[in-house]
Amino acid sequence: MTLNPDKLELIRRNTDEIITEEELMELFKKNPAPKAYVGYEPSGKIHMGHVLTVNKLLDLQKAGCQITILLADVHAYLNKKGTFEQVRKIADYNKRCFIALGLQEENTRFVYGSDYQLGHEYMLNVIQMSRTVTLNRATRSMDEVGRAMDNPMVSQLIYPIMQSLDIALLDIDIAVGGTDQRKIHMLAREHLKDLGFKTPICIHTPILLGFDGNKMSSSNDNFISIDDSAEDIEKKLKKAYCKQGDVEQNPILELFKYHICPRYEKIVIEKPEKFGGNSTYHSFDELKEAFAAEKIHPMDLKGAAVKYLNEILDPVRAVLM
Repeated sequence: MTLNPDKLELIRRNTDEIITEEELMELFKKNPAPKAYVGYEPSGKIHMGHVLTVNKLLDLQKAGCQITILLADVHAYLNKKGTFEQVRKIADYNKRCFIALGLQEENTRFVYGSDYQLGHEYMLNVIQMSRTVTLNRATRSMDEVGRAMDNPMVSQLIYPIMQSLDIALLDIDIAVGGTDQRKIHMLAREHLKDLGFKTPICIHTPILLGFDGNKMSSSNDNFISIDDSAEDIEKKLKKAYCKQGDVEQNPILELFKYHICPRYEKIVIEKPEKFGGNSTYHSFDELKEAFAAEKIHPMDLKGAAVKYLNEILDPVRAVLM
């Protein structure tokens, strides 16, 4: 069965790259229901950066894929994100968040890393793979995702080897993650075959900007959490970077591109009549061009972002309360 153009476009949507698209097409010819996954390190609030990869899992689910979410509690512990008890508690909450975002529990396999990563088979594979990966390569693989990588702990260098083996031992065909996961995914593609495992296809989504213009991250405290109140979202977006006419490093426009426009057929920017009244846009490109031409004021764009984000998150907050 071939991957039809509509499904392919759904998989491509809002991705930075697919490694490789040719392999993806071949995979669907052999298996119309391949297994795709994301591993989430339970280390803080679920924010809109995480939601971008959840959106991609939903796209893949619509395209026929079987979805696995790894709640990587052991990884979080290795990466110094808290005690094991703290990490497991966050993992339980994260699972509730993912279900609230639309991944139906009965159609999604949720796995805790500690359920299998401490077993004999897994640890033997970790030891075998560690004999083929250099110290320098393991360090470079963790550059984007590790804490204090100028002086890493040995535990953090085991992390990319374990993540590679997660893909293999969970029998995953497609590994999904932000572009910060790329080096680890490339490690998996290069080394898993040496242990007799299949080579995964990798899909990478962009890293969203936080409202301060830097990478959105729990540790940077510059994110919109899915359980933020409507008032919190308004306060955060009001102070977010959004220079008039700037369409490059603009976190407000990113929210429209990756979260709002894919869910709405049209976007209405509300303005008082004395400033020309409301304007309607039917695609992100239309909205972006209007903002670049300074036809939309930053405060009006922010106001619309607040309105639509709250509409999106209202049902999520209701489930999590």
